[in-house]
Amino acid sequence: MASITLSVPEEVRKVMKKFPEVNWCALVRKAIIEEIGRRELKGELFSSPEGERDFVNWSVEIGRRAKKGRLKRVSGGVSS
Repeated sequence: MASITLSVPEEVRKVMKKFPEVNWCALVRKAIIEEIGRRELKGELFSSPEGERDFVNWSVEIGRRAKKGRLKRVSGGVSS
């Protein structure tokens, strides 16, 4: 496994020392792996017109659901 060196401000390091139970290396490793996964997924989605269309349709549907939920809350559970 390759190693990297990470620099953080001294203030951040002081706060990190308050939580010795946290495996900071593992936390950063996980964050990097998750970010790579998100970027690869985004690249796959936008590498073809079909993927981009699917993503747009998904995001529009999520927006519609969110608006519908807000309408129900604002109107006291009654929606059109």
